[in-house]
Amino acid sequence: MEVKAIAKDTGLSAVKVRPLVNMVRGKKVEEALNLLRFTPTPKARVISKLVRSAAANAENNYQMDPADLKIVRIYVDDARAMRRFKARSRGRVSPIRKNSSHITVVVAEQEV
Repeated sequence: MEVKAIAKDTGLSAVKVRPLVNMVRGKKVEEALNLLRFTPTPKARVISKLVRSAAANAENNYQMDPADLKIVRIYVDDARAMRRFKARSRGRVSPIRKNSSHITVVVAEQEV
């Protein structure tokens, strides 16, 4: 059985989060958390929290053993970008896009 956790509108750009997501895809939950713990970026904390949430969902809702869980799917989708405008010279403006993303983690028990 697959269990998922979703973080919506994280405030992190999908382009900057995807390398971290690719790093933990297909790993066991414990191994993924160790990798993220020692990754020197604040974005790793958000992904780590989401992986822990998916593992907790599996443990509490479906009585799965957290030691047997594996990340089956993890992906990042673009969310709405917040649009702002900055004043420039000669009365002009230039747009500023603050990108956001949705992160989804799906875990399942590893086949032994």
